[in-house]
Amino acid sequence: MRPLLQCAFTPPSLEPNFSLKTMNISPEQRDHAHNLLDFIDASPSPWHAVASLERRLEKHGYAPLAESEAWTLEPGGKYYAVRGGSSLIAFRVGHDSPAECGFRIVGAHTDSPGLRLKPKAPHAAEGMLRLGVEVYGGPILATFTDRDLSLAGRVHLRAESGLAARLLRFEQPLLRLPNLAIHMNRTVNEEGLKLNKQTELPLLLAGLEEAIEPKDAFLNLLAERAGCAPGDLLSFELNVYDTQPGSFWGPRGEFVADGQIDNLSSCHAGLAGLLETEAGGHTAVAAFFDHEEVGSESHKGADGSFLGDVLERIAHAAGLEPPAYKQALARSFLVSADAAHAHHPNFPQAYEPLHAVKVNGGPAVKINANQRYATDGLAEARFLALCEQAGVPCQTYVHRTDLGCGSTIGPLTSARLGLSTVDCGCPMWAMHSARESAGVLDQSWFAAVLKVFFAAETLP
Repeated sequence: MRPLLQCAFTPPSLEPNFSLKTMNISPEQRDHAHNLLDFIDASPSPWHAVASLERRLEKHGYAPLAESEAWTLEPGGKYYAVRGGSSLIAFRVGHDSPAECGFRIVGAHTDSPGLRLKPKAPHAAEGMLRLGVEVYGGPILATFTDRDLSLAGRVHLRAESGLAARLLRFEQPLLRLPNLAIHMNRTVNEEGLKLNKQTELPLLLAGLEEAIEPKDAFLNLLAERAGCAPGDLLSFELNVYDTQPGSFWGPRGEFVADGQIDNLSSCHAGLAGLLETEAGGHTAVAAFFDHEEVGSESHKGADGSFLGDVLERIAHAAGLEPPAYKQALARSFLVSADAAHAHHPNFPQAYEPLHAVKVNGGPAVKINANQRYATDGLAEARFLALCEQAGVPCQTYVHRTDLGCGSTIGPLTSARLGLSTVDCGCPMWAMHSARESAGVLDQSWFAAVLKVFFAAETLP
């Protein structure tokens, strides 16, 4: 871990005639960005992200609930539930009936595109132990080459009480995907790096002696880190991650770089908004889902039943009958928080020219006529008004018409539960790269808007 909070960021000295755009970053905004990088670096997999969220929630008095048990909820009470180890919903019960005040919900996702190990990952190739991987979501594969990669996730093993799940992480660089030298790939700079997903993505782990079985060598490595016997390991779910810690960059440290800014930055902002506000009449909910990058269709994804199940149980604890629960949903509002595409000055042709959003220009409302984003006119106006209340600038993003547009949890959740929804997020560069970039000011501003969203007695 990078000891970011042990010292303040000191921008490099600049020559008097070196003129830059004014960038006033307060100590509080700098600390917020430090805290974000620490959160990301502690969360190299969706399972670690949920563990990080749990630690922060419990420090603020949130109590865990098991979905398999009965729930007793108190007005003003603070709770959270975890499903599948990698999705989490936290909520603070309002003092008034949800039928009158509805739910205030921020939704984000814990997963990021990348590489995942296959169940039978280890195999020998020309004296090397390689690990086979599947492509998870839509990463920029070339960005994973020549980086200090390692593994993080969870394992399931035999225990005295039955089966046990255990988080596992290798902090040191363990793996590598070396590039082919330009002498064997002369057109790489003209045609770009193209990797065959089956044959050219296996990661190099170690030299291998002929007498050693690849499976045994790898399981011994996992068992040593997990603190168990190799024979007790039953399964693993392991994410490939870049071990380089997050950093500030730019002459005044106005930008941050890290892996998984999409979308752990939104999880961080949503959690900050929830933790920094007190209970009011309405019930505040922060929902963090796995599997957004692969379509959200799972028991713990946003297109599953998790959020609806939790909201129904809150409504039941408040004594609401089914019609009153539907009334609560009709009075609710969802902020679908996910990163936005920042304008890249090297590639202006990739953007809709009248809707190009800038890094450190404020959070962006995301709009798409074909409902790839869920924002409608009322939701847009409401979010703009919230930004005004927070004293935060706001931008509007629309994707270039002749390019396919990505999506978020917004349309899925909005359709499933009938929730009025705004899609929004912080602008960023290199989305889905192993190393993404964003603005320091945007992170603090987005959290400030979500704080106003959770704190306001009534919405605009």
